[in-house]
Amino acid sequence: MKRLIALLVLAATAALTACHTVAGAGEDISKGGHAITNSAEKHSD
Repeated sequence: MKRLIALLVLAATAALTACHTVAGAGEDISKGGHAITNSAEKHSD
């Protein structure tokens, strides 16, 4: 029974960590896209 609980805790921790990693990567990519767009708009004038 203790092994099952430990396995469930480990799986939940891994799942939560993965969610934060993916969300952070999405935010970084979005910020990069905004920077490229802003740079292109400044240089196109």
